[in-house]
Amino acid sequence: MASLGTGCEVTFLGTSASVPTPERGLPCIAVKRRGELILLDCGEGCQRQLMKAGMGFAKRMRILITHLHGDHVLGLAGLLQSMGLTGREEPLLVYGPRGLARAVEAFKEAVSFELPYPIEVHEVGEGLVCRGDGYRVEAKLVEHSVPTLAYALIEDERAGKFNPKRAAELGVPRGPLWKALQMGMEVKVEGRVVKPSDVLGPPRKGLKLVYSGDTGFTWSLVELSKEADLLIHEATFDDSLEHKALEEKHSTASQAATVAKLAGVKRLVLTHISPRYRDPTLLEQQARKVFQSVEVAYDFLELSLTYND
Repeated sequence: MASLGTGCEVTFLGTSASVPTPERGLPCIAVKRRGELILLDCGEGCQRQLMKAGMGFAKRMRILITHLHGDHVLGLAGLLQSMGLTGREEPLLVYGPRGLARAVEAFKEAVSFELPYPIEVHEVGEGLVCRGDGYRVEAKLVEHSVPTLAYALIEDERAGKFNPKRAAELGVPRGPLWKALQMGMEVKVEGRVVKPSDVLGPPRKGLKLVYSGDTGFTWSLVELSKEADLLIHEATFDDSLEHKALEEKHSTASQAATVAKLAGVKRLVLTHISPRYRDPTLLEQQARKVFQSVEVAYDFLELSLTYND
């Protein structure tokens, strides 16, 4: 069944690379969608950032870890304990590459605190990661110094546009029956069956959000990002340090923009900014020469992804 869809909110909780700065925390991005919170990576201090952003610890939460470098995963220890101390009982779902389960067990031992809620750890690779309420998450391996995943959150198709004039012509009264048709259900009117296809246009695409984690340029990320509404891509270095990016398997601003251009995305946001850049204007300028719809993230930047149709 096609989904009606309600869009989602994206909040950048940490946007620095490797070490925090006075202005930037370590990598963590929160996606709020239909009462569920999806965290992309979990850098140190993420629980405080969640509280500062006014989000707290949602009952329904998934965490997607791109790789096991400390700046992307060490925040799990504090988050696990904070959620336990605030009385969480609902299961926490955590996904990431091989080795994540051992890391989570180590974090649980380190906090020396009996967690009052279950943790489900799923070690995943390329392909389908999970399904949620009206969406799925897919992953591709990208180019970094340790096994690293990029994730795409892809919404289900939405119901086609409702035609109220046609519904009235078919004798369907305004109210709950209109809602049922929009939800993809057949209704009965005076002994006749009215199908959703009688009053709805063709299905409409849902939203697509892609997050790269750490990576050098790779065609697998271009493929994963095809026609995304939002691509969140690391830009650790400016173009003058392309040799360093190649050596460390990170990306420059222009390389991130090239991925966005090749993939035909609608919007690019650069993150994972090296602490050497107190002012990231240079990164934005370099990326904009390749791809126009770009900005550099900062902590607590909020974006709304909505439907144009």
